[in-house]
Parts: sequence; structure tokens; C-alpha cells
Amino acid sequence: MRNEPSPAPSRPIRVAIVEDDPDFIDALTQVVLDAADMHLAGKAATQAQGLALLDGQAADVLLVDLGLPDGSGIAVIEAAVQRWPGCSIMVSTNFGDETHVMRSIEAGAAGYLLKDSSPARMGDEIRSLARGGSPISPIIARQVLQRFRHSAPPLSAPAESAEEGAPLSSREKEVLDYIAKGFTMQEIAKLMQLSPFTVRSFVRRIYGKLKVSSKTEAIYEARTQGLLR
Repeated sequence: MRNEPSPAPSRPIRVAIVEDDPDFIDALTQVVLDAADMHLAGKAATQAQGLALLDGQAADVLLVDLGLPDGSGIAVIEAAVQRWPGCSIMVSTNFGDETHVMRSIEAGAAGYLLKDSSPARMGDEIRSLARGGSPISPIIARQVLQRFRHSAPPLSAPAESAEEGAPLSSREKEVLDYIAKGFTMQEIAKLMQLSPFTVRSFVRRIYGKLKVSSKTEAIYEARTQGLLR
């Protein structure tokens, strides 16, 4: 009986780290090196080194601290979105205030963890991020939800909502035009030099103004109203 070939092992997760705390980066590095399913793609301790790291081969997961000695890690996140568009970015920091949280998410971060998470647990969070998850510390998740509650109109609001029926802005029309041409969110973000989070925000506003719930409905309604050629 002929033996069937065993399936090829999946490629290890390439992990890059931008962190200035020597104890924390040593612990994270050890977690990655000890994991059979991970590979350390590079590490940096400053903003300048982090930006230089992006000139190399793209990582699958990028861990970024915000409080770097020569600047904010948000600049590294914004640059990574442009240079490594397929990379999933997670913040690991001591900053838990709303300003840092929202700026990081708007810049392109898909996860946000405070450093009260043990380095050992970070291994599971890295795997979750690589699979498309968005690991967020509970206290940070609460902040995001509270901000959403304060900014979003109530679901029971009737059609007189200020957002619904309002004319599309020039940027929203541009996003809608790209959607009609079949571009993905990631492609639109790259073309418009925006973060995917910002593009998703534009799409939500477009849906609200056109009173639709899908791309197909948005395109149909926009053409009906003469907003698309």
C-alpha cells in the first residue's frame, strides 16, 4: 500500500517587534523564538529603527509600542499600513487613554493590548491576530464601545437622522466610485492613502446616507440618484 504524502507544514508566522522596554522586548522575543509556529522577522527599539525595519521583508504581525524614545509608535503604524499592507498590526503599550486608542485604530492597528498582559499570553494573541482576530484588552474594548455609543445615532431613530439623506462628501463619492469598480477595502485604502479603518468609516456613512446595508444596494441607489456614472 502506497503511503500518502503528509501535508506540507504551514509557514511560520513572521513577527516583527518595535518596543523600547528591554525586559518586555526580551520576554516577547523569547516567546516568539520558543514557538514552533513563529519566526522573528526583526525587532527595533526606537521609532527610527522601526521605520527602517519596514524597508525589509514584510512581517505577518507587527507589535508596536506607542511610547518610543524618539517619537510615537503611531508613525510606525501609519508607515506599516503603506509599506506592509498585508501585515496585521497590534499595539502593546502602557497608554490606555482614549486619544491613544482611537489614534492607533484610525492609523491602522487591528489590536490593542496593555502591558498587563503577560508575554506568554502574547503568543496566543499573536496567533489570533494572524488568523484575522482583533485582540483588545477588556478596558480598551469598553472605551471603544463607549465612544461608539456616544457617537452613533440610536438604532430606533427614524429617517430624520442627520446622517441619513445627507449629501455625500467628495471623499465618500470617491470611495463609492472605487466600490462600484470592484476594489476591495484594502485596495481603496492604499489608493486613497488612508487606513482601512478610515475607509470602513466612510463606507458606514455612505450606507447610512443612502439608507442601504450592502455594496450592491449602495451602488444601485447611487446610480438611481445620479451619484455614479
